[in-house]
Amino acid sequence: MLSMTSIAFHFNASDRIAYACRLLRKAASSGAKVLVIGASETLNQLDAALWAFSPADFVPHCLLAGDAMLVAASPVILANSTETSPHQEVLLNLGHPVPNGFEKFERIIEIVTRDNEDRQLARSRWKHYADSGYTMTRHDLSLNVA
Repeated sequence: MLSMTSIAFHFNASDRIAYACRLLRKAASSGAKVLVIGASETLNQLDAALWAFSPADFVPHCLLAGDAMLVAASPVILANSTETSPHQEVLLNLGHPVPNGFEKFERIIEIVTRDNEDRQLARSRWKHYADSGYTMTRHDLSLNVA
């Protein structure tokens, strides 16, 4: 029997891009392969942030449209959709719609900011996943503030 995709929502991120950088650093250091999807503007912001994120912790990443050998070697791949993903391990959704083909991935991570519009869009994705029979894990990032 196939196992069902696990879905985690990380709520109350003060900065989606900065939080994604920390999450991707942790994933890459653990050996996970992550496909990050979102709008081109968001992916460009993330790409720039990953280069400048931490001098001590480079997070290897590339655009899916890049060199095939680089894509094959990169644990983090930035793309506009899941359609031509070279793996189905972890999907980090930085976009607003439910990703097409999400069910092919082992894990999905959704980052939700404190912005009201972002929260409403996340509720819609949560409802879609729940209506499709998925169980979600909720991580409230505001509880992690020291």
